[in-house]
Amino acid sequence: MLDIQFIRDNTELVKKATKNKNHNPTVVDNLLVADNKRRELIQKVETIRSERNALNELLKKNRTDELIEKSNKLKTTLQTLEPDLKQVETTYADLMLQIPNVPLYEVPVGKDETGNVVVREWGKKPTFKFKALDHVELGTKNHWLDLERGSKVAGYRGYYLQGEAVLLQLRLMQYALNKFIQNGYAPIIPPVVDNRQAFINTGHFPWGEKEAYKLAEDETDPQNDYFLAGTAEVPLVSYYAGETLREKDLPIKMVGYSPCFRREIGNYGKDTRGFYRVHEFWKIEQVVICKNDLEESKAWHEKMLELTEELLQDFGIPYRVLLMCTGDMGEPQAKKYDIEAWMPGRNNYGEVASDSIVTDFQSRRANIRYQAEDGTMKYVHMLNNTVLPSTRFLIALWENFQQADGSVKLPKVLQ
Repeated sequence: MLDIQFIRDNTELVKKATKNKNHNPTVVDNLLVADNKRRELIQKVETIRSERNALNELLKKNRTDELIEKSNKLKTTLQTLEPDLKQVETTYADLMLQIPNVPLYEVPVGKDETGNVVVREWGKKPTFKFKALDHVELGTKNHWLDLERGSKVAGYRGYYLQGEAVLLQLRLMQYALNKFIQNGYAPIIPPVVDNRQAFINTGHFPWGEKEAYKLAEDETDPQNDYFLAGTAEVPLVSYYAGETLREKDLPIKMVGYSPCFRREIGNYGKDTRGFYRVHEFWKIEQVVICKNDLEESKAWHEKMLELTEELLQDFGIPYRVLLMCTGDMGEPQAKKYDIEAWMPGRNNYGEVASDSIVTDFQSRRANIRYQAEDGTMKYVHMLNNTVLPSTRFLIALWENFQQADGSVKLPKVLQ
């Protein structure tokens, strides 16, 4: 979330950012109304409590009817104000979670994907002297992919991955993990059954709650509701939730390996062929925690992008890098790159990675701070990046490196 003082001091900027991210800017006005009412009530309640404390000290020495009456009146007034304060604080907290992050100045303003800007392209798109197949045809022909039985068992967007494709997916994951470990990232297999607060911490909630699978209520933990994470970002961001770090321990670099689960309600009817967009897959995710310094965050943003590009270049997959516009970047992001691989079956690019600066938006929600060398307390900056979503890399590899007989000649690093 944003700092409330920042919102007070930069109201028009925050309203503009909210509008540019396709949300109604009146939420900012509603927040400030709740904030003013909250501060007024806090002041009143604190004043009355102070007066009561002073009266109680006097009553210890002299219990007069007049003092007792005054104390009782203050108690009655307090009993009226405290429920009002609790209600307005609930409203205030809810509205704070609805304010998106402010994009950096270099982020293009746009309503949707048409406003994204191509930063660069890499690689030569393949040309085929034969009728090229898409990943569904290749997967079916080689007994790598069974969508029919997948749908029978798992419903819409269900699939079975089998045979050599299983080994290839494992090889992809191992290759990517090794690359990031060699670059100083700590490998983690995190829990993906996570409580609501973990999703709030990343900014997936409240905006993306409808996209998450919610589990049935757990009788052993009735105070919490749990969801299946759609990315390892959710549990990794909350790893240090509520903790205070030290500047000398930063940056912290983590690479998570996990299954991912997404309902894809917002994409109903989109990308229905094959397993480009599915309910469950495996993914490797980067999370970097660094000092509260925008220039340092920008530097890490580029380093994370560089490693992802290196991975695609190792595999020889043509790709392009996009700078995402305000309307297509997501609520928590201050700046975001998407990396899209060329997929001949789509005759277009398809997203395989998203590299984001989140500044201190997530750390304020998760209450992750650090003590700077000068002794001051600051919220850390956080970044995240999709490294390798299993199904989409399989699509890119199968389709780009297919042969005339329907086989696939893998890049040397994967053989």
